[in-house]
Amino acid sequence: MSDPKKKKNPQPDGYLTPPGAQPPQEQMNERQQELGGQIEQTGSVTPIEGRHPIHCLTIIGQIEGHYDAPPQTKTTKYEHVIPQLVAVEQDPGIEGLLMILNTVGGDVEAGLALAELVSGMKKPTVSLVLGGGHSIGVPLACSARRSFIVPSATMTIHPVRMNGMVLGVPQTLHYFQRMQDRIIGFVTANSRMSEARFRELLMNTGELVMDVGTTLDGDKAVAEGLIDRLGGLSDAIECLYELIEAEQPPQKKTKHRRATAASRGKRVR
Repeated sequence: MSDPKKKKNPQPDGYLTPPGAQPPQEQMNERQQELGGQIEQTGSVTPIEGRHPIHCLTIIGQIEGHYDAPPQTKTTKYEHVIPQLVAVEQDPGIEGLLMILNTVGGDVEAGLALAELVSGMKKPTVSLVLGGGHSIGVPLACSARRSFIVPSATMTIHPVRMNGMVLGVPQTLHYFQRMQDRIIGFVTANSRMSEARFRELLMNTGELVMDVGTTLDGDKAVAEGLIDRLGGLSDAIECLYELIEAEQPPQKKTKHRRATAASRGKRVR
């Protein structure tokens, strides 16, 4: 005689319990472990519990390009960021990109390559500058569809520089000028700052002690048109949500409105 308490359809070995069948605490622990591993390996995270699933990408320290930086230097490796950007653009489960910057700059071509990738994405993108967005970090901050900066952050604009031996020939100076023109063209095309004003700030000799250029704090960066808005994390996330919802079909917008209203105890027709 069979035991009535025994399950009629026992789960075979290797069977994974569906997420909905797991106790809430187990789901939470697994999700926390997954997010922790993602942050540790890539310095990024993809939270899905918010109003919309977004990917948070951090650009911190020195942007490492074709040459390895010293081991004690905090870096963002562009060969790690490029696949992340491609994955975000292609993943139907991710609806937007939040890029947080606190960088001293770095490899010009690598930074400009990342900026071009972000500016070419169809999915909504928002950048937030914390601490600093210096040198090649300037075009990166401008590459998103909307850019934010906190009041205490700064952005340093200066001409292209090169380490190591430099041949003092006209060809080298011409190469520097062409590279500088590429950066200026990108920044002015992705911000509200004019080319004439950017070049004026670029060649300012009365502010930086050891270099030419200009440092703008949060308020001045917005006033100059380099950054769109002054704000913090909540402002950047809310703006990203609005960009996502503006591109959704009417049926999906209504679904999100009802879900939001239900969470607040309201009723939407």
